[in-house]
This record gives sequence, structure tokens and C-alpha cells, in this order.
Amino acid sequence: MWFENQVYVISDSVDTLIKAINDGAEIIQFRDKSRNLKSIQKKAQELISYKTKKHFIFILNDYPELAAEIGADGVHIGQDTSSVKARKIVGSNLILGKSTHSLEQGLAAQSEGVNYISVGPVFPTPTKPGQPAIGLKYVRFAAANINIPFVVIGGIDLTNINEVIKAGGKWIGVVRAADQVPQLLKILERFAGEGNETNH
Repeated sequence: MWFENQVYVISDSVDTLIKAINDGAEIIQFRDKSRNLKSIQKKAQELISYKTKKHFIFILNDYPELAAEIGADGVHIGQDTSSVKARKIVGSNLILGKSTHSLEQGLAAQSEGVNYISVGPVFPTPTKPGQPAIGLKYVRFAAANINIPFVVIGGIDLTNINEVIKAGGKWIGVVRAADQVPQLLKILERFAGEGNETNH
């Protein structure tokens, strides 16, 4: 699976995302629900410019047309956006991710040809107001039934990451825990090492 044992950092702050990259995150998402499109484009281009210093995957939230125009690596869409329409806009070369909150949505997104899905919010989180926490049941289902990469998201931090990993989550998305990237990566690596030892 792509990005196994990795942390996917999501933020509306360029500084937060650059720090996360320097801390070891290999994939980031710029997600800004409050600014206008011109401001979002400016900040997204700042992040793309940082690729001259570090290698990372840059995903833009919500705007397929802008992602394709500015040279982002991909776009992440919500349930209110058609996967088929988004794919037509970004083409086959860009990564297309989609938020899912139930096993039905996950299977549907997989059949629509997205490259990855997000599974969550697993725990209560203020970054998804009005979206109830779904718990770990969907994580277990995704681990057993979803054949594309899935990132587990929603209120995950150092206090509960072990539960998520034990449920089958190997790719962890964080918003408020962006400053915990080094510690979270160490925990993921430790579990990966234990899994490899078990397999031998």
C-alpha cells in the first residue's frame, strides 16, 4: 500500500505544512475552507515552490481545476463532489482522493476509480463540525475490504494512534496533531517492524 506507515498532514497553514515536511511527512494536504480562491492559489503555489528544497506529495483540497492548473500532485474531494467529474478535470496522472464516512461510501469511491480514500472521522474532531465520529469499526472493515490505499483521519494523536494501528490503519491523517509528526512516525515504524518480525 502506498504511504504505509506514513503521516498525512492536513492544514490551512503553509508554515505548519512546511514544518511537517521537514519533520518527515511525505504527503501533505492544503485545506482552507475560509479564504477565497485567489488566496488559496497563492498559498498552494508557495507549497509547490518548496518542492525545490524537499521531495513530498502535495494534495490540494476541494478544487480539481486549480489543482490541475498549478501543478499539484493531486486533489482531495468530499462526498458532495463527483469522482467522475473530478477525474475528467484532473486527468489520469493526478492523484484523486475522496472523503468517506461509511463502508458504503468507501466501496462506492473505490468503484469510481479514486486513488485513495479517507476513512473517518474516527474520533470526535472540531475540524469536521456536524460529522459524528464513526469509531474504529469502519477502519477494520476498510483494512479487510478496501483494495486501494486508505488514510485514517479524525482526532488522531499520540493518545490513540495505537488503537488505530491495531484496527488496521497504516496511513494516518492528522490536523491538530501536526506538531506530533516525528513521534507518530516512530510509532508507525515500530508497529511495522513488529509486523515484519511476525511475518518471518
